[in-house]
Amino acid sequence: MRVNEEYKKDVLEVVHVIPQIEKLMGKSILITGASGLIGSSVVDILFGINSYFQADISLILTGRCEETVRNRFSYMNELGYRFRYFDILDHKELNENVDYIIHCAGNCSPMLYANQPVETLLGNIIGLRTVLECARKNDVERTLYVSSSEVYGIPTSHTPYKETDYSFVDILNPRSCYPCGKRAAETLCISYVEEYKMDIVIVRPGHIYGPSIAIKDDRAPAQFVQNVLKKEKIVMKSPGTQRRSYCYALDCGSAIISVLCGGENGNAYNISNSESIVSVREFAETIAKIAGTEVVFENAADKVKKENGISGNSSLDAKKLESLGWRALFDINEGVKRTLEFGRI
Repeated sequence: MRVNEEYKKDVLEVVHVIPQIEKLMGKSILITGASGLIGSSVVDILFGINSYFQADISLILTGRCEETVRNRFSYMNELGYRFRYFDILDHKELNENVDYIIHCAGNCSPMLYANQPVETLLGNIIGLRTVLECARKNDVERTLYVSSSEVYGIPTSHTPYKETDYSFVDILNPRSCYPCGKRAAETLCISYVEEYKMDIVIVRPGHIYGPSIAIKDDRAPAQFVQNVLKKEKIVMKSPGTQRRSYCYALDCGSAIISVLCGGENGNAYNISNSESIVSVREFAETIAKIAGTEVVFENAADKVKKENGISGNSSLDAKKLESLGWRALFDINEGVKRTLEFGRI
């Protein structure tokens, strides 16, 4: 993506609506999955806090490829962060003496859910355990785990999920490797809170989009964006009636930092823009309208049909998050405009 002056202005606008950021002043923060869609937005905001407030926050960014991280954050000066290799499937110890950890790393590809369900499931557990052990041994003040709205399972109503709503997940379906892995990971977090008296908070993002979408990202919002960036029509492989909670990446990043600073220990928080709960088709049509293209429909392949059946409604209620003082700044129109403007293939 292009981190230009307009994007930096958006980052500073986001910085000014995050409550309690004074808690981060002079702290050290480790972010796993730092070059991903969500992780990179968190890093951009933290760097913005440093730039605007001279906050003296030390950033340790992890990933599997240092070059990818350096390319994504090339706009930072050399002293802006320190890189640390980390793979969620490795059993190697992670040892960093930091104040906070934000664990964003994880497999979030529907294609990999289908082709590598074992790695998907284990990555959620092994990677998190490594992070939590690092937090435990180094007396980290607080750890934040990025979960998913898929923990809610197959919908039973059309109303947005609250944090206490749960429904059925077919544990004998290998596609459940992802929601079951996330559910188990959340329980692992709460188990560490109970047994080791640690401070851990959880966030459950809905469908996040933004200019850092990777070329290999095979989720529907990413595919729509890549279609238009390649000057192609948007191709939909289902009718697109499923309702989703869409949230622009910078809003998601600000929500994560808001929970890090103000969330209650042992609690989970939905991340959703209440102004951006629409169907998949409506989201695609919004992108098409802004990009000056059109939406075309193709028959879904068997695997896609199977995936589409898992969650007809995955909209989220964000009142609990909003009670911390957080608010989204970018509706779908503004978010899509920025995604297309700052993104690139």
